[in-house]
Amino acid sequence: MEEVFPEVVFSLFRIPVRDTVVSTWVMMALIIAVVLIVRRLKPTALELVVDFLADFIAEIMRRPADPFLPLLGSLALFIAVGNVIGLVPFLKSPTSDLNTTVALSLVVFVAVHVYGVRTMGLITYLKSLASPIFLLPLELISQISRTISLSIRLFGNVFSAEIIIAILFALAPLIVPLPLQGFSIFTGLLQAYIFTALAAVYIAAGLPNETEEIKQKDGENEFREYINNKLESEPKE
Repeated sequence: MEEVFPEVVFSLFRIPVRDTVVSTWVMMALIIAVVLIVRRLKPTALELVVDFLADFIAEIMRRPADPFLPLLGSLALFIAVGNVIGLVPFLKSPTSDLNTTVALSLVVFVAVHVYGVRTMGLITYLKSLASPIFLLPLELISQISRTISLSIRLFGNVFSAEIIIAILFALAPLIVPLPLQGFSIFTGLLQAYIFTALAAVYIAAGLPNETEEIKQKDGENEFREYINNKLESEPKE
């Protein structure tokens, strides 16, 4: 069972580097290499992946996916590969380490507020968080609790799957591996889907709906027209 838990491989500037971190480095290099190769040999395959992610995100968020595709698409790809790369010998799933899942959840937590401020403006977004003002503590608790649950959910599912596979492999090493590898791949992709879907829901919840955005833009346009007409109507010296 020792191979299930992250272990320190070496220290870098007195900072312990665990095997899950090494696997993350290997995974990122592998993703970049595969993307460059596929981009050269079969660029349409990458377009299909991007289109699939864009449609998936747009369907959940009920808005165009272009502003959110770089972040959510990267999360989906990272988590999907990270969940299944543990099947490669000598590598561990980065998402079986709680530090990795907490970091991913913090990225989503920050992104919710960044997209909210970018879309609504700082003052309007802060007002939307505290409207009415006595609900602000509950809103903050909700933001923190869902970030924690997001990280624990991903970590718990991946970590528990690795423990089950390790136990069954120890009991029946000649029969269990192939079916469990297929199950592990399915579970890893499913968890990537769930994490990305929840991240999209959380980001969309912090944004105004399309009707409010249209009203806001119309109000800004009317204000600009009013100012322009006011300036044009003033007598010139």
